[in-house]
Amino acid sequence: MQVNDSARKMIGWDIGGAHLKAALLNAKGDICAVYQEPCSLWQGLDKLENALANVLEKLPSKQVQHVITMSGELVDLFSDRAQGVTEIIAVSQRVLAQQTILVYAGRLGMIPASEITSEYIDDIASANWLASTIYAAQKLEQGLLVDVGSTTTDLLLLQNNQPDILGYTDFQRLGSGELVYTGIIRTAVMAVAQSVQFSAIQVGVMSEYFATMADVYRLTHELNEQHDQCDTADGHAKTEPASARRLARMIGCDVADYSSEQWRQLAYAVREQQLCRIQAACERQLMRVHDSKKNLIIGAGVGRFLIKDIASRLGIEYRDFDTLFNTAAQENEMHIADCAPAVAVAYLAIDGACKSNIC
Repeated sequence: MQVNDSARKMIGWDIGGAHLKAALLNAKGDICAVYQEPCSLWQGLDKLENALANVLEKLPSKQVQHVITMSGELVDLFSDRAQGVTEIIAVSQRVLAQQTILVYAGRLGMIPASEITSEYIDDIASANWLASTIYAAQKLEQGLLVDVGSTTTDLLLLQNNQPDILGYTDFQRLGSGELVYTGIIRTAVMAVAQSVQFSAIQVGVMSEYFATMADVYRLTHELNEQHDQCDTADGHAKTEPASARRLARMIGCDVADYSSEQWRQLAYAVREQQLCRIQAACERQLMRVHDSKKNLIIGAGVGRFLIKDIASRLGIEYRDFDTLFNTAAQENEMHIADCAPAVAVAYLAIDGACKSNIC
């Protein structure tokens, strides 16, 4: 079966609990644009509906094939993950209003949404990382793909042009160290550091939701403000003085108690603890490589600047996920690597369509 040119375009959707990411590709695999919308799914399905609609309004053409992957089924809006998967698919079908929406079922590949039954739920739930891994494995013989996002970090080993995966579910991957629940925006500072070196003493960090890692990276000047679409811990401004004020509270201070440079030093001290945790997770996975001479670290996600630092510390070649593609996103300032699973699942869907002679 042949389809017309407009229908050949593919858009991959990565539906998370805090963000919706999307990537629009043409039939040649050129990336037309990548998008990110805030989507606080735990607050209600209307957040997903609005985020989907916002991206649809930006598309140059409505005649596209849709494929979705997700991790948002985990949010506590749903009684369990099965309900989450089912309701996310239902909302996507309604808002996208297409005859055929493909759902990425990880190990099982692409399944039309109309054919999803309970037996597919476990493979669909939080399988977005696998799309990125499979795509990267098609391009690289060996490497460690590390995707640092706003909330989590995925560590995926590639060997012999294949994913070398120990776990599949979130539970399994938390146990294998392939999923580390830390990110550069939404993660609470209290989840990263219990004490820090500050003003010549070791001081405890309060177990209070006073500041997030977005505050830390705003003070280190590493945060791309376009990536921070979440509310601050106190609901106030996203400025350096406001971030310093929030961070000061974490050690029982007012911002006026010390200089702005000292608050920046505190931010770097917290950054170091998060970086060391991710580095230890990288080292754990790299111990499994068959040929250490071929070691390579691929950075993805909005926090991949940390992975570049880790690769340098370990003396391993670093490569950006963006470099695995022939073209950059054409329409906006978001990078391919910022939305790796959305881009990857669109490519995998196009590849599957071509192998089925429908592209």
